[in-house]
Amino acid sequence: MNKRLLALLSLLVLASMILAACGTPAATEEAPAPEEPVATEAPAEEEPAMFECTDALGCVEIAPDEPVHIAYWGVLSGADSSLGEDSKRGVEIAIDDMGGQFQGHDILLTTEDGLCTPEGGATAAQKLATDTSLVGLIGSACSDETVGGIAAITNAGLTTISPANTRPLLTDPNRGPDYAGYLRTAHSDAFQGKAVAEFAYNVLGVRKAATIHDGSAYAEALQQVFADEFTALGGEVVAQEAVAKDATDMRPVLTTVAAAEPEFVYFPVFVAAGGYIVNQIRDVAGLEDVKIAGSDGIFTADFLEAGGANTEGMYLSSPDFGAFPGGYPEFIEKHNAKYGGAPLSVFHAHAYDAANILFTALEEVAVVEADGTIYVPRQALRDAIYATQNFQGVTGSLSCSPSGDCGAPVIAIYEIMNSDPASWDPQNADNPNPKKIYP
Repeated sequence: MNKRLLALLSLLVLASMILAACGTPAATEEAPAPEEPVATEAPAEEEPAMFECTDALGCVEIAPDEPVHIAYWGVLSGADSSLGEDSKRGVEIAIDDMGGQFQGHDILLTTEDGLCTPEGGATAAQKLATDTSLVGLIGSACSDETVGGIAAITNAGLTTISPANTRPLLTDPNRGPDYAGYLRTAHSDAFQGKAVAEFAYNVLGVRKAATIHDGSAYAEALQQVFADEFTALGGEVVAQEAVAKDATDMRPVLTTVAAAEPEFVYFPVFVAAGGYIVNQIRDVAGLEDVKIAGSDGIFTADFLEAGGANTEGMYLSSPDFGAFPGGYPEFIEKHNAKYGGAPLSVFHAHAYDAANILFTALEEVAVVEADGTIYVPRQALRDAIYATQNFQGVTGSLSCSPSGDCGAPVIAIYEIMNSDPASWDPQNADNPNPKKIYP
């Protein structure tokens, strides 16, 4: 083979080798498809745990569209209605200050009339005890109402704060278990009776005193505190008489009192009985010029209406409005603007403080779910109210004792300057009626 042919063959072999290395094979295996990623489930979000009530007294459940329900109970009809209405107004102003809402829920206030009697208190309390929507209570107004009704309130797991009960035994450390659901922002008459005795003995200079009560838990206890304190000061209690709460003829009792020749007659009763006593006392021989006094149960313009001209110049004990700290004048401005006149009685500010203590405790213990549902554990709420310390209220710095006393016991003596009911305005700085004269 010549060299030229050999070279040509070599070139052909080389070219075929290059084409084989660089060319696409005639038949190739199909490339495997890329593997699909394995589908994995995203971890499910855990549902928020539903509230589980473990409270010993149970829980109030308030749905997103339901109101927060509180109630006021106390006398709202009859001769003593000004006492209950005065306190109810204090609660209403506290609700106004909350903007009418708690945690986005409207606040619903309902009332029950306790009639200022044990029987009326029992009826009102039994009705309240069956209402499972109730969160807390303000009341009662009269001590008798609480005596009649507190067992039903407590046993239903409810807690009530009274702005106006003053009977000492209601917060006695040895009171029974029926009172576990009871506290008060009102003073105890252990302080009020002492203040009246000191005024009579030290300021008026009397040494012989008589008392009249109407059989109510309030009046009977208060006159006894006065009698004990007056005796301890060196005075003599020459008569302690009683009248029926619905009596109209007071002359037989007043005649008996007159025979004992007192210089001072103290009748811490309510409006109706007080009106008849003061109307008739000057007609009884020996009592024409005797000094006379009552207490907060008749500290109202309604008493001037009932007692007439003889009320002028008599004395009344009451919480000392002038000793209330900052905030009370602003409260009075709100009250007078809302109701068009002066307060009706003495416990409006105590009711305002009671309501705000309740709302503060609710803020502490209420469980609010994402959808707006509120749960209120009843025992926890009661415990939070009892734990109140140094609460800055309009009546003072309030701390609750283990037996339910939360009030600041600051008492004053006032003199009725004008018997015209239209002149009633003890908060009037320029021309108060009644006017504070002690201390």
